[in-house]
Amino acid sequence: MEKAKNIGMKTEAPKGACTDKKCPYHGNVQIRGRIFQGLVTNAKVARSVSVEWDRLKFLPKYERYEKKKTRIHAHNPPCIDAKAGDKVTIAECRPLSKTKNFVIVEKL
Repeated sequence: MEKAKNIGMKTEAPKGACTDKKCPYHGNVQIRGRIFQGLVTNAKVARSVSVEWDRLKFLPKYERYEKKKTRIHAHNPPCIDAKAGDKVTIAECRPLSKTKNFVIVEKL
């Protein structure tokens, strides 16, 4: 069993161990760039989740804001194993697949 490495964020490493190469704690994926918090909406695909959060977009014509949602696909390592409905923190990393550029760092 390999010891969890420090990923450069103030987060605790998960208790469980994993052999996933795309895990930020036990694999060779480095964290860089943007960090977001959101709600897991879909966790049906193996080791993948959809994370969603609300934002406000200003409409100059009407001088008002409209609610929008941002949805991003992220990698779900087995040591974290987030389910639908969990609030998570995701961080940007290198492209892991065609649509995944983020990895779950912690469950909140």
